[in-house]
Amino acid sequence: MGEHKDKILEVCNNSSKNTLMETLGITYVDMGEDFLVAKMPVTPSVHQPDGVLHGGATVALAESVGSMASYIFLNAAEYFVRGIEISANHVKSVKDGFVFAKASFIHKGRTTQVWDIRITNEDDQLISVCKLTTIALPKK
Repeated sequence: MGEHKDKILEVCNNSSKNTLMETLGITYVDMGEDFLVAKMPVTPSVHQPDGVLHGGATVALAESVGSMASYIFLNAAEYFVRGIEISANHVKSVKDGFVFAKASFIHKGRTTQVWDIRITNEDDQLISVCKLTTIALPKK
């Protein structure tokens, strides 16, 4: 998968130009047969006023990695993928460095997909747990 993996990650990162993902500094850094990993820098641009990572930025990271994973693991030539529901539990604060989001399937249906997305810091400590439901809509 190595050569294909690098090409897929390159396509994912190129698709983020001039989007919220680029604004937040989100990059796709790893993938496997059933998961995708993205990272985001934790800087003042994604802080709450008290200097910790904003939950909304965390949720934007989660939805970005889950939606991109749906594009990778479904037939993106035939379907649009849209997030239809997301929930997040934030369990630890982070002030700087990077956070990593790993999206893994809970359910891979033809129409709906459910993703488990774990957000961790550079020390692999859990920051947030998110669940994203996406829908695949035919491009007709």
